[in-house]
Amino acid sequence: MIIDDQHYDVIIVGTGAGGGTLAYKLAATGKKILILERGDFMPLEIQNRANADIFKKELYRADENWYDNAGEPFSPQTNYAIGGNTKIYGAALIRMREKDFEAVEHQEGISPEWCLKYKDFEPYYTEAEQLYKVHGKTSNDPTEPPRSGEYPYPAVDHNPEIQKVVEAIAEQGLHPETLPLTLTREEEDPTGDSEVFGIAPLLNSPNITIKANAKVVCLLTNSSGNTVKAVEVEIGKQSFLFFGDIVVLACGAVNSAALLLRSANEKHSDGLANSSGQVGRNLMKHQMTAVVQPSPKPNSGNFLRSVGVNDFYWGDENYSYPMGHIENTGGLLQDITFAESPPILSVLAKAMPGFGLKQLALRSIGWWIHSEILPDPNNRVEVKGDKLFFHYTPNNWEAHDRLVYRWMDVLKSVDKAVGNAVSKRGNIYPRGEVPIEVVANQCGTCRFGEDPKTSVLDINCRTHDVDNLYVVDSSFFPSSSAVTPALTIIANALRVGEHLKERLG
Repeated sequence: MIIDDQHYDVIIVGTGAGGGTLAYKLAATGKKILILERGDFMPLEIQNRANADIFKKELYRADENWYDNAGEPFSPQTNYAIGGNTKIYGAALIRMREKDFEAVEHQEGISPEWCLKYKDFEPYYTEAEQLYKVHGKTSNDPTEPPRSGEYPYPAVDHNPEIQKVVEAIAEQGLHPETLPLTLTREEEDPTGDSEVFGIAPLLNSPNITIKANAKVVCLLTNSSGNTVKAVEVEIGKQSFLFFGDIVVLACGAVNSAALLLRSANEKHSDGLANSSGQVGRNLMKHQMTAVVQPSPKPNSGNFLRSVGVNDFYWGDENYSYPMGHIENTGGLLQDITFAESPPILSVLAKAMPGFGLKQLALRSIGWWIHSEILPDPNNRVEVKGDKLFFHYTPNNWEAHDRLVYRWMDVLKSVDKAVGNAVSKRGNIYPRGEVPIEVVANQCGTCRFGEDPKTSVLDINCRTHDVDNLYVVDSSFFPSSSAVTPALTIIANALRVGEHLKERLG
């Protein structure tokens, strides 16, 4: 064991949406900050998915196995690199709806109330949009929450083929919105992420130390168990101990919970900061279905996603419960999650014979259907020996299925309006639910709240049990909503950053 002779004011574990943003927020304090990242800098040619074969499923998989409900191993689609999963996300930064922070009744149960409300997050949403150079515009979306200002950059125009579809959707009385996107405007890699806007500006900062390829394996406390004293890290084949006054986890909802469970000791026999028994529980990720809209006209296959529809977010005239969010995938040749869906393009091949996989992708528009998953304590991260178990059974199926079929009805009308039929019998809309390997939008394993008996973190995302230990990734979510969590993670990291600046003095 090598003991580092430095002492840090703050140690941040992870460089994704939470960790990368928090590091940027705290850098100007001048405090001595150590940033630990399990992965390395990601090669540019892999970041630019338009130049990579995204149908190679292993390309964006972690080199490890997790285990499902049946104990079967799987390789998760998660990214260990500077920037974390923001290096492979869709770059849409969407605010949660105002009502998402309240208790919401679903057909299968209640989506719980947050201890903070939209108004508490709104200033940090605005700050996050500025930091991540979000391109968007205020729309007439009926679910759009109130804003204190406009987006800092104008929205990106839709691809010409998508623009026709957007106009046809609007003609049905719906409200297609322009997705807010974080963009660098760099041709080689246009989408923004936490490496670009969080970590890269800190590379020459004298008070910042960044260690890549550094896997944190355990948190060590003092004898009373109320303070983390050191972080044990594997770098190459050697073990190191790093010491700091404040430790912040931002490893992702699954890995932050797993690290707390692996850090069990005499004072925390069920896992660090787990007196509530809630660490690892209430694991959520969206119900996600890919729907393919075939087109007789080819497209480039590598355009950005740009349109979202929330008209059915809270239900429709036939269903009074929330249904969810819809957005296009962007060009299918750069949507890595699409590659994980069942082989839905093979269904389309029957209607369009003579085309290969990539040719079909170039003659298709993809849509992602997102529905909220309700927290369930049996959906959980568990650690047994060296194995990480991902116990997960989706719920809220009827709401999700209704949204999928409702959207396919919309697409039928759209195709008639734009003359988009690929056969005389009408279009087939292949669909596929993402498999367990897709762990995008994971959240909820260390929920925050005011009661230490039912939550892991307090209102500032500090653990109730350990005074100097914080978690700033999506673990803190009490509910998942139906929009992607990235912007809320970023906004929360900025919010917690304000608290930590006061604490550091």
